[in-house]
Amino acid sequence: MASVRELKKDINFLASELVTEAYVKQLVKEDVDNDKIAEVMVKAIEFRNDLVARANHPDAKDNPKMVKSYYQNLRKDMMEKFLSISKDTNAL
Repeated sequence: MASVRELKKDINFLASELVTEAYVKQLVKEDVDNDKIAEVMVKAIEFRNDLVARANHPDAKDNPKMVKSYYQNLRKDMMEKFLSISKDTNAL
């Protein structure tokens, strides 16, 4: 299993990619609604904050199997949320 440090690096990277994607979309397309772009950026930052908080406080610290399962679910949630926000950005 990857370390929590690596997981948090991945979370930060994905969140920064979402913000960058929204910012580039705002610069490239002239007909984009700035309020919707700001909403996507806020979602990306909330995504980052929520996942880092979850990574820092796993459930059942005494049971290694439950901790492993917890982090596997966290990674799955991370990818689902990232794809969802990315689709929102592409729809703008």
